[in-house]
Amino acid sequence: MTKKQRYETVLGYFKENVPDAETELLYDNPFQLLVAVILSAQCTDKRVNMTTPAIFAKYPGPEEMARATFDEMFPLIKSISYPNNKTKHLIGMAGMLLEKFNGKVPMTVDDLVKLPGVGRKTANVITSVVDQQPNMAVDTHVFRVSKRLGLVSQKATTPLAVEKELIKYIPEEMVHKAHHWLILHGRYVCLARNPKCEQCPFTEICTYYRKNGV
Repeated sequence: MTKKQRYETVLGYFKENVPDAETELLYDNPFQLLVAVILSAQCTDKRVNMTTPAIFAKYPGPEEMARATFDEMFPLIKSISYPNNKTKHLIGMAGMLLEKFNGKVPMTVDDLVKLPGVGRKTANVITSVVDQQPNMAVDTHVFRVSKRLGLVSQKATTPLAVEKELIKYIPEEMVHKAHHWLILHGRYVCLARNPKCEQCPFTEICTYYRKNGV
């Protein structure tokens, strides 16, 4: 099977069976999404969604969040992984939004990565979810699934290398959807330790399935 056929098989299935895939983070505007994505680093969306309502109620926008002190915000974030750093990042991010971007969340990767707590993955999430830009955020799920299904080569050993290969083969208008398809498949079916291969529609093309004789 050629790489092109692999992509056609995987994308075709998702397009037909999961047409409305979207982020599981709960938010009402770009600022709230940015806060949620920063908090979601190495933390589950479920835990983030349990935490953000209180944060959004107290700090509905960058103006309020920028005025927060560490001691005021930390109790709201302490149940999240790396709460010390993330508390500092959120306050710094809000301050920079006011100082550099007139309080608005920028919609380019280059601008977003200037914000505290925002790396390339987070920037790709924001621009693809809010603006449907053809940017692919590569988290652990996307990395694992794309490797196992043979969508990217074994030489792609970094998130950026995986991102570049996926962008090369996925039609531009589908990239923002494909991001969610791969994440959700990794989150609920193609698990890291005990993948649910019996539920997977891709066993015939899966390199992991073939190698491990599941």
